[in-house]
Amino acid sequence: MNQFFAEFFGTAMILVFGCGVVANVLLNKTKGNNSGWIVITFGWAVGVFTGVLISASVSGAHLNPAVTLALAIAHKFSWAKVPIYILAQVLGAMFGAGLAWLAYKKHFDDTEDADSKLAVFGTIPNIRSYWHNMLTEIIGTYVLALAVLYMAEPEVGLGALNALPVALVVLGIGLSLGGPTGYAINPARDLGPRIMHFLLPIPGKRNSDWKYSWVPIVGPMIGAALAAGMFLVFGGQ
Repeated sequence: MNQFFAEFFGTAMILVFGCGVVANVLLNKTKGNNSGWIVITFGWAVGVFTGVLISASVSGAHLNPAVTLALAIAHKFSWAKVPIYILAQVLGAMFGAGLAWLAYKKHFDDTEDADSKLAVFGTIPNIRSYWHNMLTEIIGTYVLALAVLYMAEPEVGLGALNALPVALVVLGIGLSLGGPTGYAINPARDLGPRIMHFLLPIPGKRNSDWKYSWVPIVGPMIGAALAAGMFLVFGGQ
């Protein structure tokens, strides 16, 4: 498996677990219906654990354009590889979201709430305030990227990491900072599934909320850049 497919399948695993757990909690007649936010955060964390586990030795397990950007700014990753990594991540996110939809297709068909259907794929803020929502995404991604930068070996990304510490950081961000926006902290995690929501034949779906879609892209990239800047200024490894 080459680096492109490692990023593709690693990111897909995040979304299979992530979109899957949200579907399990929000859609009608599932075993996990109404089981709550903590269940959702654990599902996403296990997705990150699995994605890192299967891709770290090949690609460094970025699985997130914001992480790729932070590592490149911090001189831990080649800028020449950034575009292909981001493409693999977005496509992998689309694929993983599609698999989750297939697993829960009958429950999508049985659910009338269009907002719940969208929430399986993309983040939706509880209080819509674009600039504050973006600030929340900046803070969450700043925490993630800074943790990654201090764990990653130069020129490797996350390849030298055990998958568990990364998953625990994501779990903590979800529990502590995820309440306002649903914590995208990963542009591919939101954009790829949002595209799938737009494309898939989901009965009774609403629009894909493209007016909000820039927030979980721009916010995480700014947060990652700020983390990399701090890493460079105050001294990394």
